[in-house]
Amino acid sequence: MSLSIYAHSPSQFIRGLQILSNLLKKGEQFLQEKQLAESALLEARLAADMFPLLRQVQIASDAAKGAVARLAGQEVPSMPDDETNFAQLYQRIEKTIAYVQGFQATDFADADGRKIELKSKTREFHFSAADFLLTFAIPNFYFHLTTAYNILRNQGVQVGKMDFLGAV
Repeated sequence: MSLSIYAHSPSQFIRGLQILSNLLKKGEQFLQEKQLAESALLEARLAADMFPLLRQVQIASDAAKGAVARLAGQEVPSMPDDETNFAQLYQRIEKTIAYVQGFQATDFADADGRKIELKSKTREFHFSAADFLLTFAIPNFYFHLTTAYNILRNQGVQVGKMDFLGAV
């Protein structure tokens, strides 16, 4: 059975980014109700050695656009990580969604034979397109989406499982 990269890639990332935006809106509403500064959530983290909420959103955005670009054999577009507030994070998410929505099934026509390489500070990763999507791109994206959810929840924002799942 062949995996349709297109059927499992753009739509999944778009949906996750929309959920992330909705979670952030609940966080922003929480701040208004509690009369707290945006930094109370944007700088919050689950553990001292983890990135704060702001960075989790940036990485989720990078993961989505990077995955579809690599799977389509295109250069990954760069976005500066200069957001400092919720409004800017919403703009980044919308820009990422628009980018991902721009892909068509034909952009992934050669994905089955595509090899994808990633380099980190400590190692290199080599994947087939399907392995990249299923064992790295999707889990990495959901790690950062889940971490953002957990930061919000940990800080007292009233979000639950159905907020994370979105419209099902």
